[in-house]
Amino acid sequence: MIIVTGASGQLGKATVERLLERVPAHRIGVSVRDPEKASELRARGVRVRQGDFEDPENLAHAFEGASRVLIVSVDDTGETALRRHRTAIEAAARAGADRILYTSHMGANPSSPFAPMPDHAATEAALKDLGVPFTSLRNGFYAASGVMLLGNALETGELAAPEDGPVSWTAHADLAEAAAIALTDDGGLDGLTPALTGAEAIDLTRVAEIASELTGRTIRRVVVSDEEYRAGLVAHGLPEALADLLLGIFVASRQGEFAEVDPTLARLLGRPPTSFRDVLTATVSPAR
Repeated sequence: MIIVTGASGQLGKATVERLLERVPAHRIGVSVRDPEKASELRARGVRVRQGDFEDPENLAHAFEGASRVLIVSVDDTGETALRRHRTAIEAAARAGADRILYTSHMGANPSSPFAPMPDHAATEAALKDLGVPFTSLRNGFYAASGVMLLGNALETGELAAPEDGPVSWTAHADLAEAAAIALTDDGGLDGLTPALTGAEAIDLTRVAEIASELTGRTIRRVVVSDEEYRAGLVAHGLPEALADLLLGIFVASRQGEFAEVDPTLARLLGRPPTSFRDVLTATVSPAR
């Protein structure tokens, strides 16, 4: 039995879809906070159980019979994130899983200025301490986040953001396929994986150029100060904590934390990873 948590989210759901291409549905279980959101998977023969990272007894039922468990990292940061991750990985160990997999990040680093990265590093340390075979999937930065950073630039013609650095943007679909491989034949992935990244690292100047080429609109990259960017986010109603988190992406990227390009993902997939251009092509439309 292979268990996937967070199967109603983008990465978790896509991973289950890839698993269904590799193993029979009755060998797949999902742990979700709201089972109704996974009703379509239940109809296809997947075992659906309610699971809450705040409730170890609840997770014991969700993980029952597990041979492998994929813990999809939570959206929280700080002590809340680490507590929930620890609860989940300990529950997976108690359920008898012979391998625990975790969706970490290529930038996992206890001293990173981007808040989720220390959380990933701490969770990896907890996995090591547990003493159970594990795989920490050090996923590349989601390409969807790069699209998000474009903001309203397609309308304004300006991509205004702080100074940044290259990022090896990586498609959700590719990472989901890699997770399914790791859950079934493991792909030689043990412990901390190499960075699972796209084939190139690009900065926002290049993102603006690609968007301009795809849409036929001129989109200009404009560098603003960290302070101006943060103030603008707060002025538009973003909580200060979230504004600080988003600013951390730029600080970390210009320190080179997301610039690594590694061939491991391409090797696992047996093909080149999806490019950022392809991800953006599916999102934007040409000017009329």
